[in-house]
Amino acid sequence: MTMPLMRPPRKNPVLRTRQMNLPPWARGRVALGMTAAAAEGRFELQVCQECSTVQYPPRAACHHCLSARLAWRAQDGAGELLSETTLHHSNDLFFRERLPWRLGFVRLDAGPTVMVHVHGDVGATPQRVRVGARLDRAGQAVLIAFPKEGSTNMADDPMLREMGCDPKFRKVLVTDGKTPVGQAIVRAVVAAGADLVWVGHAEPWKNYGGLDDITALPQVALVPLDLSDSRSIVEQAGSIGGKVDIVINNAEVHRAHGIASRRGTDVARSEMDINYFGLLRLAQAFGPALKGRSADGTTSATAWVNLLSIYALSNFPAQGTYSASKAAAHSLAQCLRAEMTPAGIRVINVYPGPVDDEWNQNMPPPKLSPQALAKAIVQALKEGVEDVYPGDVAQEWLQRWRDNPKVLERELSMNRGA
Repeated sequence: MTMPLMRPPRKNPVLRTRQMNLPPWARGRVALGMTAAAAEGRFELQVCQECSTVQYPPRAACHHCLSARLAWRAQDGAGELLSETTLHHSNDLFFRERLPWRLGFVRLDAGPTVMVHVHGDVGATPQRVRVGARLDRAGQAVLIAFPKEGSTNMADDPMLREMGCDPKFRKVLVTDGKTPVGQAIVRAVVAAGADLVWVGHAEPWKNYGGLDDITALPQVALVPLDLSDSRSIVEQAGSIGGKVDIVINNAEVHRAHGIASRRGTDVARSEMDINYFGLLRLAQAFGPALKGRSADGTTSATAWVNLLSIYALSNFPAQGTYSASKAAAHSLAQCLRAEMTPAGIRVINVYPGPVDDEWNQNMPPPKLSPQALAKAIVQALKEGVEDVYPGDVAQEWLQRWRDNPKVLERELSMNRGA
């Protein structure tokens, strides 16, 4: 049974800061299909379209009939643990610092036998288990055998914490606390057990509703942070950058209208200045410190969260310049992920549909509540996924975009006034 994680002691500043060593990360192109599914929280295996064989490990052709018509399909993960062992020695630099480590073989009900990491709550063989896919610290998919029934402290298993970014006992920076979304995120990470939450406040002379409520929480501290001001960001990075474990960048400027309905470029510049350049400034200031602490102690620096928009995938003409700024941020976030992955920092991109706030007042339901969005962000941190599409609208848009991006573009252009 997993013991609850205890609050770690304060670090001795004399001790060295442990640097991240990644687990084996080399994968063939075919195997990246499993990683792509795990990045969104799904466990998928190849299924032959000719003979319906489910196969593992991934291959370019079916091992039963040699057909190349293979599709990735979600699996329920039910199976039986056939054997397991506990490593007490390893020549691999990543694992030797995290021993003991359990490994095993599971025969899935779907057919194949898979090699898995074994959760600490799984008993001795033979044992019914549930296999799930998670991203490891190198950003590649690995399989984990979970107990058939969950337990109270299941998330505190040391091996599972290596695969996730649980806010419990970690220090979090939320870049904008003046919005309902920002305040909901603060409450959600506090409820998840965050040790300290710094909340950015770009205009401290303004009295925004709800700020008094969140600052009354003992874990919360307001800090002056303006993503349009490099000096403000650098000052905060010098003050708290070496302590932050999770950055949640929710600051944004959101305005309606497209190109012809507004004269000049002032609003578009403002959107780009926060939504794109703000992320760039923040990454340049806080990124190096975050990367340097990714293996430091029990509650190491672990994640960077970007609040983007489903409009980043395909422009929504009714909010055209906002969509363009989010598309730019989406591209920049992919660059940030590529630079953070070698340090073991998970970059999580969140693509919500319309949120129930002042900028979407005239949009009909369904709209995502700030509380639901905050819950999705915390769940993504706990599960260590990379891409999150919360809400019915985001899920529908994503499916249509994957089916045919050009058709989605045409559909949106015909509803530009929606």
